[in-house]
Amino acid sequence: MSDFGIIVVGAGAAGLLAAISAGGNGEKVLVVEKNERAARKLMITGKGRCNITNSADIKEFMGNIYPEPRFLYPAFKNFFSSDIISMLERASVDVVLERGGRYFPASGKAVDVVDALVTTAKENGVKFLFSTEVTGISVENGAVLGVKIRNSRGESMVYSDKVVVCTGGKSYPLTGSTGDGFVFAEKCGHSVSTPQPALVPLVGSDNFFADLDGLILKNVSASLFIDGKKLQEQFGEMLFMNYGVSGPIVLTLSRWAVIALCENKSVRLSVDLKPALDEKKLDARIIRDLNANGKQKLGFLFRNWLPRQLIPTFVSRVNLNIEKLACQLTGEERRRIVSAMKNFSFDIVGHRGFAEAIVTSGGVSVDEINPKTMESKLVKGLFFAGEVLNVDANTGGYNLQIAYSTGWLAGQRL
Repeated sequence: MSDFGIIVVGAGAAGLLAAISAGGNGEKVLVVEKNERAARKLMITGKGRCNITNSADIKEFMGNIYPEPRFLYPAFKNFFSSDIISMLERASVDVVLERGGRYFPASGKAVDVVDALVTTAKENGVKFLFSTEVTGISVENGAVLGVKIRNSRGESMVYSDKVVVCTGGKSYPLTGSTGDGFVFAEKCGHSVSTPQPALVPLVGSDNFFADLDGLILKNVSASLFIDGKKLQEQFGEMLFMNYGVSGPIVLTLSRWAVIALCENKSVRLSVDLKPALDEKKLDARIIRDLNANGKQKLGFLFRNWLPRQLIPTFVSRVNLNIEKLACQLTGEERRRIVSAMKNFSFDIVGHRGFAEAIVTSGGVSVDEINPKTMESKLVKGLFFAGEVLNVDANTGGYNLQIAYSTGWLAGQRL
């Protein structure tokens, strides 16, 4: 005898959507959450503003998802960006569209999104059990029986023939994402690709990073080289830290960097500081500036060419005396300047951990999940949704949409 029609493990983005979906269809739903409130990770997304989703169409979404984007096609067809926006607007959350197709709550407060989803779930009859840990999933004869729970009242069993695991990955573990779902999956016979930090800052080996700490470079191009071969390139904004680099384009490139580092391959990042100009045009511009300011010291000209914080490191790398007059610069020195501006490169020797990773790559193999329902192919009544699955995406609201769409689909009785 079941206590509930469906039990959702985890009250994050995927779990809330699974609960709303099931509750809206008249299911008796219980959400079990080990934290004292819902969606702690959702509360900190987008620097506390919550990048809800993206305006891209499904095809563009697929281009931002790895490693098996086609697995998500049925979920996206069933529930997509327009659906989550409509849901939030019905809950009185105004939404605004910003650069890069990113949707945010007009208030700029992630808590408004969380409160709206929790309220919607409760209006659909969903019951929440907070500060309660799921310690295991009970399976008998290849089918789910329910979940084992533990809280201040002790340990007990809650019965249901449908359990949706929405526990997230391992990123930001202080929010409760500690990899529980991977353990549940493996104990139920599922394959789990090794979880790795994704969308994570990278660690460099050079000693100049401390001098560049806090420097933001906008409209630059960064290329990732693995064992000397260019693998990926991104254009946009990056940030120097005292240990290495971060920022949007670095986070996007980090997925491949982490994989390469785990395979003991060499990783190097090359930054084009002047991507709008090829070497010939850049050289011509520098010559023009030199000719127009021949009696000025090079340090004066560099302030027109580069951010001030970068200048000491840059001139040290090209072995240049900035006290020299512009008219005294040799052709060889000028060529070194051009080359370094187009290829400011450094080795990447590591990455930050899960505590600083926006998402987790790896997870439950999608080959063992029915993409039309999110149900396990191995255990009847066991479903997975969100970051626990082996799909992840670039920044821009794509990862949250994966959570909404897979959660919604998992909550359906199809």
